[in-house]
Amino acid sequence: MEEEHTDTRCWESVLSCLLLACVYVGSLYVWRSSLPRDHPSVIKRRCASVLLVSALSPAVMKAWIHWADVKVDVSVWELMGIRLEGLIPAALLPLLLTMVFYLGPLVHSAFDNPSSFTGELQSALDVQSWRQCVRDAVWLRNQVVAPVTEELVFRGAMLPMLVPCTGPTAAIFTAPLFFGVAHFHHIIEQRRLHKDSMRVILLVSGMQFLYTTVFGAFTAFIFMRTGHVVGPVLCHSFCNSQGLPDISAALQHPQKSALLLSYVMGLLLFLVLLFPLTDPFFYGVAPVCSLAPPPDSVCQIQ
Repeated sequence: MEEEHTDTRCWESVLSCLLLACVYVGSLYVWRSSLPRDHPSVIKRRCASVLLVSALSPAVMKAWIHWADVKVDVSVWELMGIRLEGLIPAALLPLLLTMVFYLGPLVHSAFDNPSSFTGELQSALDVQSWRQCVRDAVWLRNQVVAPVTEELVFRGAMLPMLVPCTGPTAAIFTAPLFFGVAHFHHIIEQRRLHKDSMRVILLVSGMQFLYTTVFGAFTAFIFMRTGHVVGPVLCHSFCNSQGLPDISAALQHPQKSALLLSYVMGLLLFLVLLFPLTDPFFYGVAPVCSLAPPPDSVCQIQ
């Protein structure tokens, strides 16, 4: 009887996640338009849609708790990683960890254009520069709306629903599959604009599925370890600003040896610091871990 109840709960969890993913992607296409995705009017409408879906995700969580008969001692907001305990380290340490991983690309940028690199650092402290960014619809979508809404829906809402069924470790690798598949909707956009052949579109979409799934697993790990959604949001925003590391360009660079060393150092430091910088000691016990069946190893590893 208990096994049957667990199977039912798992189906309810998976279907709830699938529903959220479909509604999130579907909301982008509620607005019919022949304009490209980067047109300001398209961006504004789509941002409004995904913000609405994100606002409704706590209600989906509430419904899932009722349907799956899950006993919880914390609020839905806490389960979704919205809480005050450990907030400052949760905002800073995962972002620092991500920047360490990007050591190679950052050094690459400094080598190629030192004045631009220092200019970007200065603009980060310039109020006028931030005002210009806020007026840019593409910047707002890529750096604010997409990270906030995607992390709330695909990490904050989905992980708590998957953890009672799969356990925290499996949930870290399951939730990103919904995130990766959700990005296949770009095929529709590319086909509509007739930019490339179907073969090229599928190849690019496959690559995008791969790196969004890997990135999703990383932010899911951050969420499970810290119990906060702010870290994944900031890491997501930073990665959107940097793009994928261009290792092929580093291999052809005049300073190839120094650049490759920085890439390797960044990766090694990232692996060394991955668990220390996400140690629950800094953040308190993650509320989502209260849903985990024993042993909840990801939540407890020091």
